Amino acid sequence: MALPDVLRSLLTATGPSGYETAPAKAFAAACAPFAEVHTDVMGTVTARVSGTGEGPTVAVVGHIDEIGLIVTHIDDKGYLAVIGVGGWDPGILVGQRVEVSTRDGVIPGVVGKKPIHLLKPEERKTAAEMKDLHIDIGAKDGDEAKKLVRIGDVAVIAGDPVELPNDRVIARAMDNRLGCFVAYEAARLVAEAGVAAGDVVAVAAVQEEITFAGARTFAHAVRPDVAIVVDVTHATDAPGVDERENGSHPLGSGPVIERGSIIHPQISDLLLETAEAQEIPHTLSASARFTGTDADAIHISRSGIPTGLISLPLRYMHSPVELVQLDDVLNAAKLVAAFAHGLAAGTSFER
Repeated sequence: MALPDVLRSLLTATGPSGYETAPAKAFAAACAPFAEVHTDVMGTVTARVSGTGEGPTVAVVGHIDEIGLIVTHIDDKGYLAVIGVGGWDPGILVGQRVEVSTRDGVIPGVVGKKPIHLLKPEERKTAAEMKDLHIDIGAKDGDEAKKLVRIGDVAVIAGDPVELPNDRVIARAMDNRLGCFVAYEAARLVAEAGVAAGDVVAVAAVQEEITFAGARTFAHAVRPDVAIVVDVTHATDAPGVDERENGSHPLGSGPVIERGSIIHPQISDLLLETAEAQEIPHTLSASARFTGTDADAIHISRSGIPTGLISLPLRYMHSPVELVQLDDVLNAAKLVAAFAHGLAAGTSFER
């Protein structure tokens, strides 16, 4: 299957945590034909598909930010010092082409470090650290660089999505534009099928990679009755991934339904029942204490929100070559839409 146009628009927009305007606009534009769209002061976008008002309001939440780099210093020779926005393995950055977002638009650059030929023997034995790296934008000196780039400008790795055999796609920012796409697609399916008992709100939340800020503020303001967070997890069919530690979630096995300490058990059970009834492939995962996703913030908003978590198997997380199988993504959207349609008026989540 071809990469959906909406997903392509999300993956090609530049938006590290706190700078999500471009992908947020892409999400809003995609949802506008079938939903009431709102953007809050943080930058989080909500797209509401109205129901009859008799059932619970369901929020389907992906985070729209991606990991990136932020400029902290410009030296006299025109090199940009950077630190990570979100969790990077610095070794992945070496030699990458980047796009730097500036007040005058995006400019190209490359991540450089001292070549191996010039490394001392002891330096060759150690992994690169962020302090060893810089961005080179081709400036002749610091004055020229400072006319183009300001402290606080951000960068992401450059590169368009690449479609592979077996409906597999690689791109940066799969974590977590995939979750936003599932939220969009689930809401679209609900709107297409007709009115549900309750509202369905597709959410593109900001700043998950650094603070969960968008999830915290959206949940406080919108006050959904139920939240389904959609994020990524490690595909376990990649070399070096231990199924005993990470569960069994190969590409093509469908969405991963979470069970665990912060996940509302009724939500997990209903997702499982829905997947089985709709014959949607799926696997299970378990977590204790935290999930490392927006669910950690949403479930304790106000007096508590019953929260579930669905994850998508992904290879090479937090890299420019994150790899996913598209039917896992589309099956997650079908599962969430069917779950929302199945929530009748009067559904209670009291323990």
